[in-house]
Amino acid sequence: MAAAAPPPPPTPAPSAPTGLPDSDSTPVGHPLFSRIRLATPLDVPHIQKLIHQMAILEKLTHLFTATESDLASNLFKSPPFHSFTIFLLEVSSRPFEKDSNLHSQNFTPIERIINLDHSLIDPEAETFRNGINGDAVAAGFVLFFPNYSTFLGKPGFYVEDLFVRECYRRKGLGKMLLSAVVSQAVKMGYGRVEWVVLDWNVNAIKFYEEMGANVLPEWRICRITGPALEAYRDAI
Repeated sequence: MAAAAPPPPPTPAPSAPTGLPDSDSTPVGHPLFSRIRLATPLDVPHIQKLIHQMAILEKLTHLFTATESDLASNLFKSPPFHSFTIFLLEVSSRPFEKDSNLHSQNFTPIERIINLDHSLIDPEAETFRNGINGDAVAAGFVLFFPNYSTFLGKPGFYVEDLFVRECYRRKGLGKMLLSAVVSQAVKMGYGRVEWVVLDWNVNAIKFYEEMGANVLPEWRICRITGPALEAYRDAI
């Protein structure tokens, strides 16, 4: 009787996607210094402009009405990760100046170096330049907040918006932003991170799938807003 074949070696657990697969700690060529930090009320003007650019990209400018005042009055009212939270993506052609004000017990800024083959031209650099932090330029953001899964019995994060300005796309920065949110969820013991994607945006769908996300076509978004929302003012 032939001896039984030895069992196959265990399949290694899948490793989490790294935030920037082509990043390095040593600047060479044309380095782009990138940083993810918690946004503050001082960032509202840049955030509002970023949201407007996102609305243009998604062909939804007819739904865009948010003003700087709207954002300032609703965001930053609770500690980070307890309510609406924004990670701001900044880039610079030079190393970032050390700023202790950006560090907190809630989150330590994430810094990476992306070595590009060619210099990058940002036609809107002055519009998005951060006068407080030297040469830093706002390049994107992600806004998220806690939700809860009754099936898992755990909280999670819902990503409302993820956006990177056009000249900084396809350089791993969107992946860096989303990875920062997912990593924070893991550190807090949360059960999942979820968001929605437009069905025509095949590039975004592919990007999310490569990040390890499952796209769930059987689910549909239900929304009550505008006059339909106001109709409920005296409903009960």
